[in-house]
Amino acid sequence: MSIQPLSLQTNNEILVLLALQLASYRVEADLIGFDDIPPLKDGIESLREAKETFYGYYVEEVSHKLVGAISFAREGTVITICRMMVHPDYFRRGIARSLLQYLLGVQQDSGASRFIVSTGTANVPAIQLYESLGFVQRRVFTVPPGVCLTTFERPAVR
Repeated sequence: MSIQPLSLQTNNEILVLLALQLASYRVEADLIGFDDIPPLKDGIESLREAKETFYGYYVEEVSHKLVGAISFAREGTVITICRMMVHPDYFRRGIARSLLQYLLGVQQDSGASRFIVSTGTANVPAIQLYESLGFVQRRVFTVPPGVCLTTFERPAVR
């Protein structure tokens, strides 16, 4: 296993990430009962133009296969986790936890003060993961057509 920055410079690199994203977010859409979530609408251009930094989780068992990814945006010392994805074939192997712990460590070392993440309120596995890593619920809000999202925050640990 290795976690590495994703350059997303070629269409092929973007297509590999897009396939992972679609597989992962299809599960979240089913969990929250809403098919119109933004990650399911992405294409090559929208991922290429994303103002986010991506890290990928690779497994060596299948010749360096991308099976998870996390992205974030930084504004000053605040880090917003934009995307968290794990291929369904690799669920329950600690990949999302590893990606989050990696990001938390790297960004704390670079002066981050706070981390923010949102997920569908019905996405219990994601909520349990975030809470287990010290994230605290800050806000629940409804987006049309009646889908609830929960925002979590966590201060950087010094």
